[in-house]
Amino acid sequence: MSDSPTSAQRIWVVDDDRAVRFVLCTALREAGYQVVDFDSAAPALQALNEGPAPALLFTDVRMPGDDGLVLLDKLKAALPQLPVVVMSAYTDVASTAGAFRGGAHEFLSKPFDLDDAVALAQRVLPAVAPALAAPTPVAETPSDQPPQLVGDTPPMRALFRAIGRLAQAPLAVLITGETGTGKELVANALHRESPRAQGPFVALNTAAIPAELLESELFGHEAGAFTGAQRRHIGRFEQANGGTLFLDEIGDMPLPLQTRLLRVLAQGEFFRVGGRELIHVDVRVVAATHQDLEGLVTQGKFRADLLHRLDVVRLQLPPLRDRREDIAQLATTFLAAAAHKLDTPPKRLTAAALQALREHDWPGNVRELENVCWRMAALAAADTIGVADVDTALNRPRSRRSNAGGDPGQWETLLSEWARRQLAEGTEGLHAQVRERVDHALLEAALQITHGRRAEAAARLGLGRNTLTRKLGAGRRRGGH
Repeated sequence: MSDSPTSAQRIWVVDDDRAVRFVLCTALREAGYQVVDFDSAAPALQALNEGPAPALLFTDVRMPGDDGLVLLDKLKAALPQLPVVVMSAYTDVASTAGAFRGGAHEFLSKPFDLDDAVALAQRVLPAVAPALAAPTPVAETPSDQPPQLVGDTPPMRALFRAIGRLAQAPLAVLITGETGTGKELVANALHRESPRAQGPFVALNTAAIPAELLESELFGHEAGAFTGAQRRHIGRFEQANGGTLFLDEIGDMPLPLQTRLLRVLAQGEFFRVGGRELIHVDVRVVAATHQDLEGLVTQGKFRADLLHRLDVVRLQLPPLRDRREDIAQLATTFLAAAAHKLDTPPKRLTAAALQALREHDWPGNVRELENVCWRMAALAAADTIGVADVDTALNRPRSRRSNAGGDPGQWETLLSEWARRQLAEGTEGLHAQVRERVDHALLEAALQITHGRRAEAAARLGLGRNTLTRKLGAGRRRGGH
């Protein structure tokens, strides 16, 4: 089909959230564009097969039926040159990388500035060809996979975008960052979202292998190559053929091995230790380090030409202290994983416990947080994790906040201990007594905070005003208030 003269200004918006559709469509219409909106992929695809195509399309990722990435695949199969902007509140690697892998022009993280969306449309539309090819019927495709990296702060959103773009490019990537920031997760994501995803992902920490064994570990050896080499050993490069090799702590590699590694990167070939057969491999190398490689080059401890070969594109991972807003999401993820492994219900953090986690400096970064969450999941006595549990997991003295009883988790522990004593002494009707006392304490506190304003007190407690009045009346009849 051919477009009408005005179709170069036609924009489609596909999102199951009516509010998002309304505000985005309104902003685009005010900017002078013709806008049509759809609440799911199915009617958009039907309209694409039946009428003029748009010049630009915005789509959400998570929607009923076909999600936005499936819609993107179908649109690109029908109209390869159609610019598509993918929107999502879930800025994970799978969504971001899947969008760019599918050919998205841009990825917008919700909530986004409407001015940015309009400016994006203004940048895209002048470059759109005046006519788009007729669409062909589209078929069903599978959905995406769950994310591996967690975070929604600006540094992590920028990282997800970079992974999404780099995954498709056959470039060497150097990942830098402090220990525990998740460098191997990033390398794995680059592999998982790349055209090599069906090939192997092989990881090697060069600092964990003795220098005299590292050459054999990387390139393999033939039987009899050295004392103890009784059979042929296939090295990591051969294991990773057709896939990705992740070399962690590359700064610790001895200089002689750096020379051999440089040849493999340059020519894609090597000899096993003690071998005469030239081995050819097709491997994408992703390296990582927490060290200053430029400084090591200056000191003569790292080859400048190897650095240039590895550092085609660099990804700098932020330390956890620079993205503290992600701690809640990370902790919830780790506690859920621990509960699944331990076959127990997931434990939840009190507000005070979460604040204690946010205030910690995390020298071990995300890896330290993960270990702390596993300790809390295994050792916390109650289903709710309090400040005292955080202090124990961090191996530090209990904070004044936990000893003062200001942490709900600590309060629940004390209540549990008191209840056990009462029940052991034969106290009856304990549940009703505790419920009455709790109601009394909560009502009294709320009325004090709101200076006796019942409607506000009820709202703060999450009660209806009639319920609060009824509870107050019951307390007065019992002489409790």
